[in-house]
Amino acid sequence: MPDTRPDPEALLAEARRIGRGRLKIFLGAAPGVGKTFAMLAAAARRAGAGDRVLIGVVETHGRAETEAMVRGLTVLPRRPFFHAGRILHELDVDALIAARPDLALIDELAHSNLSGSRHDKRWQDVEDVLAAGIDVYTTLNVQHVETLNDTVARITNVRVRETVPDRVLEQADEIELIDLPPDELLERLRAGKVYVQDQAARAVANFFAKGNLTALRELAMRTAADRIDAQLQEHMAAHAIAGPWPTQERILVILPEGAVGRDAVRIAKRSADRARVEWLAVALTSLNGPGDPAPDALRLAERLGADVTLLQAEGDPTAEILAFAQRRNVRRIVLPRPTPRPWGRLVPNAQDRLLRGLLRHAVQFELTLVTDQEATRQRRRPPRPAMAPSVRGAAIVCGAVLATTLVARLIEPLFPVVSLPLLYMTTVVAIGSRMGRWPAVLAAGFSFLVYNFLFTSPYYTFRIWNRGQLLTLVLFLAASILTGNLAARLRERVIAQRAIADRTGKLYDFSRKAAAAASFDEVVWAAVTHVAAVLGCRTILLVPEGDRLAIAGAFPPEDRLGPRELSAARWCFDHGEPAGHGSGTLPAADWLFLPLTAAERRIGALGIAFDDGRSARASDRRLLDALTDQVALALERIRLSDDLAQTRVTSEAERLRSALLSSVSHDLRTPLVSILGAAEGLEEPSLTEDTRTALLSIVREEGERLDRYIQNLLDMTRLGHGALKPNAVPSDLRELAGMARHRLRRSLKDRPIDVGVPADMAPVQVDPVLMEQVLVNLLDNAAKYAGPGVAIRIGARVSGARATLWVEDDGPGLPPGSAQQVFDMFWRAGQGDGRGTGAGLGLAICRGIVEAHGGTIRACATHPDGHGARIEMTLPLTNPETAA
Repeated sequence: MPDTRPDPEALLAEARRIGRGRLKIFLGAAPGVGKTFAMLAAAARRAGAGDRVLIGVVETHGRAETEAMVRGLTVLPRRPFFHAGRILHELDVDALIAARPDLALIDELAHSNLSGSRHDKRWQDVEDVLAAGIDVYTTLNVQHVETLNDTVARITNVRVRETVPDRVLEQADEIELIDLPPDELLERLRAGKVYVQDQAARAVANFFAKGNLTALRELAMRTAADRIDAQLQEHMAAHAIAGPWPTQERILVILPEGAVGRDAVRIAKRSADRARVEWLAVALTSLNGPGDPAPDALRLAERLGADVTLLQAEGDPTAEILAFAQRRNVRRIVLPRPTPRPWGRLVPNAQDRLLRGLLRHAVQFELTLVTDQEATRQRRRPPRPAMAPSVRGAAIVCGAVLATTLVARLIEPLFPVVSLPLLYMTTVVAIGSRMGRWPAVLAAGFSFLVYNFLFTSPYYTFRIWNRGQLLTLVLFLAASILTGNLAARLRERVIAQRAIADRTGKLYDFSRKAAAAASFDEVVWAAVTHVAAVLGCRTILLVPEGDRLAIAGAFPPEDRLGPRELSAARWCFDHGEPAGHGSGTLPAADWLFLPLTAAERRIGALGIAFDDGRSARASDRRLLDALTDQVALALERIRLSDDLAQTRVTSEAERLRSALLSSVSHDLRTPLVSILGAAEGLEEPSLTEDTRTALLSIVREEGERLDRYIQNLLDMTRLGHGALKPNAVPSDLRELAGMARHRLRRSLKDRPIDVGVPADMAPVQVDPVLMEQVLVNLLDNAAKYAGPGVAIRIGARVSGARATLWVEDDGPGLPPGSAQQVFDMFWRAGQGDGRGTGAGLGLAICRGIVEAHGGTIRACATHPDGHGARIEMTLPLTNPETAA
């Protein structure tokens, strides 16, 4: 029964449009044909019907009639942008969506927005408006369509830089072609209705030549027709319309198994060129058929621009072909004429059955039969002696029937003769399920003759006297052939499903291996080994290195290729098409190379070669195409991952550089300004002794602060390069705390410091100079952020084989969630300029020095309520046994 259900994909496409605005594109061949005027006229009709129409952006170009149309509609104010010393205006997308009109007019779909806009391109703004449920009218010239850009450049010698992706046209709900004959457009141009006079003269001499306009007009008509045809196919699929509908002609060439088909491909191509229509090629394959379609015909169809589909038909190929032709709305089918054979009428082959099926059922299509001259020449050649497999199969069938006859003779005394045909029928079913259709038919015929000869009277003759026996034998023969064929068809289906499952499993295995690979070399090795294992061939993968292709991996290992193979690989990579053995380009090479392409970027070339020198079969090519896509995606994933890691490193380096420059500009300049100011004050002869002493104190304090800051920078640099090597010796923590306190005596003179390190505490194994710097940084950090007059405490205790040292205060405490961030470089609490200064290096240096000693450091609150800050570190003791 024919499938009358709508296409699920078409229904899903319609469901995705629910809640989305409708897009209508007014398409023209060139500027000046009246697209904007037609758009405004259509919008005025919508406004007259009661819809809220809002003009987002309309470019009138000073045309009086267009400006008059604008006056009758509401115009949305544009958003101002400061660009190149001028104030320019662009579409305000956010205001347009917030206004929620029924219809928005957005002119010049291919326009590039100014820097700082919501999107780079206006068509992206249109997508946002449509997603908000607002209908959009827009205009577009055909030269701005992405896939037509090169064609227009060849016609007009002018390359348009602003383009719109084809998918935008595919998503359009309606395309209205605004057409104007070239002579009328040229007249408008000369009258100054398109450009001013000077620009008009240059335009007529260049882009607006009459031949150019005629060619662009044809492109615009074809673009509109193609979109309308696509909408028609979507409508037919969504409403389960079988078709074909006699609208735009589409030609289908069929390449059956065992056919040569090159002449059929050429005739289909010439017919499509004459009619200027799309043409398709379908190659029929089956697992147990006479063989793949000729690879030369497939390559010829691909090279000539056909849309090639490989159709695996295990059931009725006629039904498969007709269903495909109805889905694609084909009107004309071209296929090779079957080669005449002596027994063709009695024993039809696959091509004969396909032709008879099409003649019987394809009543709504135009059929064209092409006599293949190459196949005719091949038929005239003497046949090659290749009968061994057929003789072997016939011998197996005869042996099975004779064995069944022996069993029947043995059990004949025990069972009635009428039950014996079931033994033969079982043998026929077994042969059909194991060997296929024709061995089953042969077994049925041979069983019929043996049973007639041995078990029907008169015995040992082929004559039949009893009519009942005659009917039994005829029914036995028919049932045997029918059951044998059913068993053979079931076998073919099982083999086909097994092959599909095997192919899917191989693709899944490679996808899993490629996903687990973490480096470029791992992906390459997984690719070459898996392709070699799946196809049973040698595999090689080449990637670009400078101006040449280099071998990235091979299985079995291979480190060089011949000149022909390298030329084929280079051509494959440069042109993005197969080259080498079995292809139409450089077929003398021993390897077949396929391009690895991902995201419209060629990554490399994958080569295969079979040890027996054969070419890849059509089924192998399908699997190989899928594998090359997987390899390309895996390599592209690795490249993107490396690029992302490099981007992160660059971003982090840029962030650190910016932070360092900001810190240097602030934390170096501040003490230098104070020192310079104090020095200038000291030059005054009228200074009192107290003032002079105060200025000298400022110079000393700011110089010490500058010295600490430069020391921090040097320590951070040494830590970053791994050059900081502690010279650890037994050190007294009380002494280290006292030295640090002495160095900061001026900045800590108004702040109580409590040193709570036990006097009998065992010494720690540290570098005293570096550990003193750690304590200086901790005390300086506490003095900056604890607040004026807040006490600072230094404490220590022994915990097993390690000593714990801390510096704490009762200030406001750490910002929420910053316990780990305080040790990052250039991190400072967000307290503004009025609460201490610093580069954010002090605690980062503390962590580096402590970890260099084999210790740990952490930050926490002093009190349970989060009040106060405490920096705590653990350090190794000199003699753990003594400490215990």
